[in-house]
Amino acid sequence: MRLARRGFILGGVAMLSGCATAAAQTASIQPLVTVTPGPQLPARPAQVITSQLNTTRPLDPRSQVRKELMERATAALDIHGHRITRRDRMYLVDFKKFSGDERLYEVDLEGGSVTLMRTSHGRGSDPTHTGFATSFGNTPDSHMSSVGAYATAGASHGAQQGPNVLLDGLEYSNNRARERAIIIHGADYADPDFLAREGKLGRSYGCFSVSHADLPALRERMGEGRLLFAWA
Repeated sequence: MRLARRGFILGGVAMLSGCATAAAQTASIQPLVTVTPGPQLPARPAQVITSQLNTTRPLDPRSQVRKELMERATAALDIHGHRITRRDRMYLVDFKKFSGDERLYEVDLEGGSVTLMRTSHGRGSDPTHTGFATSFGNTPDSHMSSVGAYATAGASHGAQQGPNVLLDGLEYSNNRARERAIIIHGADYADPDFLAREGKLGRSYGCFSVSHADLPALRERMGEGRLLFAWA
């Protein structure tokens, strides 16, 4: 049977409109009917990023953290997994950077973003006070900064430093952190006023001193069981 081209088009239109019946397949030819589109569905809202989806997003999308530091820190998450029980964020310190620069990083492990802060190094690591830490140690009374992986051990309060965050060293390079009282605390010599006046931060006895303004939120967010990784 030879089917007229116009009849073929008609059949297609009828099927698209949801009205394909046996009558539409007869040889009689009806005028073409313009199909009026139905009402448009409202646009779907943009996808809201949740913490579950965020786990697929890249860490540090703006490349603010030195690559070697990030790689060593992410490896430490697995190496010390039995002590690093919280994986929502981690903290990195880049001792290659000048003390006046922002070199303490809070890395959001779910969303990928990075928050920058300042922190001091030990006077034993910078004896001439150049602003750069050049040597590191784990010996009591050396006043040196120690590198490696730490586990945050919760908020505390000391008679001398006041509010602070306790740290447990997880490697041979820093496993005397508790014995040496290496903690995170606020200090006048880490405040913006000191930096503006001196051009660099002051030095600690090996602690990760931060500005008084940064400490409260940092103390709450660090909590217990998160990674602090310092490297040079």
